[in-house]
Amino acid sequence: MRNAFIDELVVLARSNPQIALIVGDLGWSVVEPFADEFPDRFLNAGVAEQNMTSMAAGMASEGYHVFTYSIANFPTFRCAEQIRNDVDYHKLPVTVVAVGGGVAYGNLGYSHHAVQDYALMRSLPNMLIASPGDPMEVRACLRYLVSNPQPSYLRLGKAGEPQYHNEVPVISPGEWVILDKGQSSNTFLTTGATLQLAMEAKQKLRDYCDHGVASLPLWGMRYKSMISEMVGGFERVHILEDHFQDGGFGSWVVEGLMSQPELVQRISANHLSRDVYDIVAKSDTLWKRGLSNL
Repeated sequence: MRNAFIDELVVLARSNPQIALIVGDLGWSVVEPFADEFPDRFLNAGVAEQNMTSMAAGMASEGYHVFTYSIANFPTFRCAEQIRNDVDYHKLPVTVVAVGGGVAYGNLGYSHHAVQDYALMRSLPNMLIASPGDPMEVRACLRYLVSNPQPSYLRLGKAGEPQYHNEVPVISPGEWVILDKGQSSNTFLTTGATLQLAMEAKQKLRDYCDHGVASLPLWGMRYKSMISEMVGGFERVHILEDHFQDGGFGSWVVEGLMSQPELVQRISANHLSRDVYDIVAKSDTLWKRGLSNL
């Protein structure tokens, strides 16, 4: 996903001179295509994420659409106050790019897991969450964000994620992208890289082979009311997310369905166990442990 991100950002920056990229001394071997082609719009803020975010807000107030880039836990929790006060409050076009959502950096341990980031970012009233499920959805999210500049959070996987779309889909906030209609009234609804888990469950697990699969790449506080309409006709919606259950994507969906909570089954990282906290392992292993009820 991160390679698709930088490739698409370079393409967009060629026709939009206001796009800028700031990194927190991370992203090397990925960000060079942008840095080499647009050196006057590329900055390395160093290991100073709070400064990086406030700098981005200042540039955005002067007309730039700024993308800040780092491993998922650093540009979010480390500078939550700057995102809240400098970016979201002023409705500035800053996109916080978080690489390695969920447990994608599994081998680096809990300090590098992004399993509470949705809870933080979705509580900001002006923040649009962009959580693509494959490289094509990454490109779709970027095209939407550049065409509709606003406070936004782009949550990426790491690398090597499967591609499920044959072409870049057209997406809008709150609207599901249907990848498989399925043969029953049950469907998976995913956001982000857990699209892969849904596709694999459908292929490998008998209980889910007839399920549909949908992705929701763009969502946030302002679009919660759309959920009720989107679930119409489904008997059961299985929510998949690589995030703790409390405050995550599934919670957001359930909050939008207060009158129909029985429609939703949430499958998420189990925050009541030590499955995510206390072991260091590859992301695939953590997914299997933390999402063991799938």
